[in-house]
Amino acid sequence: MDEKEIRKLIEKGESEKIEFKESLNMKNEIGETISAFANVNGGIILIGIQDKGVIKGLELGKRSFEELANFIKQNTDNPVYPEISIMEINEKEILVLKVRESSEKPVFFKGNAYKRVGKSNHKINASEIRRLAKESHKSYWDEQICDGTSLDDIDWNFIEKEFVSLYEKIYERKIEGKLKELLESFECIKNNIPTNAGIILFGKKPQKFFINAYIALARYKGDVEDSERLDYKEFTGNLFQQIDKCNEYIKEHVAIMSRLKPGEIRREDIPEYGFFSIRELITNAVCHRNYWEKGSKVIIKMFNGRIDYYNPGGLEKNITPKNIIQKQYSRNPIIAKVLSKVRYIEELGEGWNKIMKEHKEHPLHPTFPKIIADTSSMLVSLYSTKKKFKEREKILELNERQKKALEYLKEKTRITNEEYQKINNINRITAFRDLKDLVKKQVIEMVGKTGRQTYYIMKRL
Repeated sequence: MDEKEIRKLIEKGESEKIEFKESLNMKNEIGETISAFANVNGGIILIGIQDKGVIKGLELGKRSFEELANFIKQNTDNPVYPEISIMEINEKEILVLKVRESSEKPVFFKGNAYKRVGKSNHKINASEIRRLAKESHKSYWDEQICDGTSLDDIDWNFIEKEFVSLYEKIYERKIEGKLKELLESFECIKNNIPTNAGIILFGKKPQKFFINAYIALARYKGDVEDSERLDYKEFTGNLFQQIDKCNEYIKEHVAIMSRLKPGEIRREDIPEYGFFSIRELITNAVCHRNYWEKGSKVIIKMFNGRIDYYNPGGLEKNITPKNIIQKQYSRNPIIAKVLSKVRYIEELGEGWNKIMKEHKEHPLHPTFPKIIADTSSMLVSLYSTKKKFKEREKILELNERQKKALEYLKEKTRITNEEYQKINNINRITAFRDLKDLVKKQVIEMVGKTGRQTYYIMKRL
């Protein structure tokens, strides 16, 4: 707003959308007005103006601006971020606070909610609070305008260098048009203001506006929280960065086991958890969490035998742990849609189907994930295969002579008892014992009757 517009507001006087405050010492009155404007139609507070429109001005120190912004943020719930600017009128400085109507109501100030009636602020009673809360939650959180933000809070460099680059690589075509238009098409920008989805997905510092919108990860030595904690990490940034960093960390700290494949010389590497399942559950947690719950965060706990994914926000109505594969839902449809555009999440809701498929096809057939959910939270446990691997692979422990024989088989395709003796410099009885053990472990098989004509080959699958 320019000086001319401010003068017109002062001339009109206080109204349903205009409030004058004489000084910054009236912080509580300013806070009540902010709550009232945020709960009705928004409005403008002019500080440094007396009730009758006399321009008194303010003596603004270096920290006055910052202290007021912090006071408003700390004492409003949901936090309000008004646009604050300094204007000079008649060579006197005043503060202009522009308050938008909140998308999430009611907005409280120091425990009370207010509404604007004419030129006055009135406390909202309990029934009105319930009505406002009910009406406020009719729309999705991610489609709401993000209060206190502007286009400057969008990380345009990330969009151009990372998101667009990945999008064009997947679809093998160039994105036409401006980046702003792209985000508008995704509903990440509305009326030149970022939505909650826009900030969470593409914001420079999403945690500035949503303090708990990050992933907290703790890694333990044992299988219970009382065991020694080995590490603690917080993955911040936008959702893409959170998913990538968290996924990379977990994969770096899971065991990769090796076993000898029947019928082959080479050994097979087996991760203790399916890599798709690890990433999909991270993505599900940040995509489907309930962001209305500002005090909660996504928590991941890595134990010796499992990974627990805690997600604030239970399953939607009619969705249960038993039918989650058949029925799909999205608490934050815009976020889900954008993540699916670059294949961070399954567009058709096939994520759980693929998790189940990965478990069925895993060589060690891990226990299927366990889901515990209520109306406010969800816990998914992913189970390790380390124990199963150790139980099965004990019988495949080979001595050095046997390993040397397998290398010989790799080149010659067959081996006799005499050849086994020769390459290992041992007697016939020891060679027979070693070869018999390999047959028992189903690594090799015997061809021909016992005697000089007998030889051994890798066991056929």
